[in-house]
Amino acid sequence: MFTFYTEKFSPPNYVRIFDTTLRDGEQTPGVALNVEQKILIAKQLNKLGVDIIEAGFPAATKGEKEAVKSIKALGLSSKICALSRCKKEDIDAAIDCDVDIIHIFIPTSDIQIKYTIKKSKEEILNIVYESVKYVKEHGFKCLFSAMDATRTDLNFLINVFKTAEEAGTDYINIPDTVGIATPEKMFEIVKTIRKNVKTPIDVHCHNDLGLAVANSIASVLAGADGVQVTVNGLGERAGNASLEQVVTILKYIYGIKTNVKTEYLYETSKLVERLTGVKLMPNYPIVGENAFSHESGIHTHGVVQKPETFEPGIIKPEMVGHKRRIVAGKHSGTHGLEKILKEMGYELSKEQIRIVVDRVKELGDKGKRVTEADLQAIVEDLIGRIQDKKIVELEELAVMTGNKVIPTASVKIKFKDKILIGSDTGVGPVDAAIKAIRSVIKEIEDIKLVEYRLEAISGGSDALASVTVILEDSRGIKATGRAVREDIVMASVEAMIQGINRIFALRER
Repeated sequence: MFTFYTEKFSPPNYVRIFDTTLRDGEQTPGVALNVEQKILIAKQLNKLGVDIIEAGFPAATKGEKEAVKSIKALGLSSKICALSRCKKEDIDAAIDCDVDIIHIFIPTSDIQIKYTIKKSKEEILNIVYESVKYVKEHGFKCLFSAMDATRTDLNFLINVFKTAEEAGTDYINIPDTVGIATPEKMFEIVKTIRKNVKTPIDVHCHNDLGLAVANSIASVLAGADGVQVTVNGLGERAGNASLEQVVTILKYIYGIKTNVKTEYLYETSKLVERLTGVKLMPNYPIVGENAFSHESGIHTHGVVQKPETFEPGIIKPEMVGHKRRIVAGKHSGTHGLEKILKEMGYELSKEQIRIVVDRVKELGDKGKRVTEADLQAIVEDLIGRIQDKKIVELEELAVMTGNKVIPTASVKIKFKDKILIGSDTGVGPVDAAIKAIRSVIKEIEDIKLVEYRLEAISGGSDALASVTVILEDSRGIKATGRAVREDIVMASVEAMIQGINRIFALRER
């Protein structure tokens, strides 16, 4: 654990985590959650251990109010908060939901004052005082936000927060509403406000310039008591500070406590990803699928020996509910793939592993992402081929097809020491290739195709094709052939050859 801040930093020992996934997170373009989905997320956030859940904006719609009420009725350990403008009707809607905290806000920057609220600064101060007082008179805790605080004149911002404090607010919040701040600026603003008010301070940072997490951490180092975050960094425009990143950095780099149980971060992220439909980039920190994944031969060799060689070391995947993965791909080395195969239950020889590595690299060069299912199919295909006696071997295959061309296949097959050549047509290239093989083999044995099955191993247009055939000879002997290729025709041909070899092997027995 690192503690490399100096005396000029004055972070608290404990930071309050305020999650606004259900409010600001739902403002992500294209995201709309129903009541049942919001309840599922609220329960998961409670399990995760966030201090406060901002459940929604009751005055926005009837459905929003119903959702906030339903979440409050769950009796969760996390405190439930509702958002409200500094308007009596908004506050009343939040009061009706019987939440623990009412979060009120008002614009304070010059540009917001001129174009949105259109009030004088004196009027704003009066609205702030009366709104906070109204919330407190009704027996609720109050969180007050000065919207667009980081573009607000600092002296006026101090005045606004002092007014809220005089009216009795329980928390104040410094939002970087348009994500324009830098870490040093957030540090100075929080430090200055901290010197002028005694009320606990929250920060709410947007990610327009990719600095939301850095700004949140800088704010804590300056003395902020709480951080407002969202799961997966969801939110307006480029989103908010990521809950996963903020909590992990505070805990494992600075040694600052939160109530969050980090072992549930990954499952929380996946739940929110599924319910919102917003997919995480694979390389997303902490909870992304590639956060603890390694493909490069140099990296995998090091990680297999000691994970800290190519991982931060201060955080292990289990700490956030994730897992380390060695990934098969064009950069894979023998050590990495050997570890993957062992974990999958395969004990292969060095030569077999080399064949698998070559096959994986071949696929990688073609731009194919090799999944675990692909790897399993490749290995089982390889094992099947090694175990089979090669009585019949494919020497050459040529397939011709086109818009105005009848699909035609020509094959050259070696049967023991004899070369067999033939061709045939079909309704498509696969049909033509299978018929050509059967016509050539017919010189020795009439083998029927009883069943043909095609399966895509993984999704996408570049998925590996797994072809399984069931063949039967004139004596009624049946055998199964299976092959895996990215080319359906080649997979079909190789499955046929494997099945024919097995029939001849069975006949010999």
